Amino acid sequence: MKEHTLIIADDHPLLLKGLNDFLQEKGFNIIGGASNGREAYNLIVKEEPDIAILDIQMPYMSGLEIAKKCKSKSLETKIILITLHKERELYLEAKELNIFGYILKEFALEEIELCLEKVINNESFFSPKIKGSLGDNEIKESSLDCLTPSEKKILKLIAKDKTNKEIASLLFISYRTVEKHRSNIITKLKLEPKTNSLLIYAKENHSQLL
Repeated sequence: MKEHTLIIADDHPLLLKGLNDFLQEKGFNIIGGASNGREAYNLIVKEEPDIAILDIQMPYMSGLEIAKKCKSKSLETKIILITLHKERELYLEAKELNIFGYILKEFALEEIELCLEKVINNESFFSPKIKGSLGDNEIKESSLDCLTPSEKKILKLIAKDKTNKEIASLLFISYRTVEKHRSNIITKLKLEPKTNSLLIYAKENHSQLL
């Protein structure tokens, strides 16, 4: 696990130290820590860590604001948010921002290791504790929920028989980026890496993508 670099940001010194010590004991490679949002964002830009574990509420910039900036700058650091809040709006905003992890602070030490394992494998982890508190009827999970909005757009276009070249042109991204997204979708959906497995899946589940 040491090859994956992490930074942690929390404005509560004891919580920051506790999480830092716990993850170092577990063998994770922590390369920096920050006590406010501005420090955290600057650390992400400077160090380009694989993963950033951020408190959702910090001085200067919140975890969500950092995630928005990272997304707008196309930074590849995967964001995990730790929160005291159980509001549905924050949860849905985190999902929309392609956040990879979202866990409750009170269960952070209990869930962070599993969360990191998922994120390292390019899968998202949204705490079952939060989903439970929002009510089963409020948030319906499907296999497609593990995909980012960009990946869902690509899957829609695949269902319409668009080629990688056509998808790249329609979404104003490179051919290579489309290929990378396709590979990520296949991994997340646990599909066979055959030529037509993704096309078959996209067509069978097209109604869920509308």
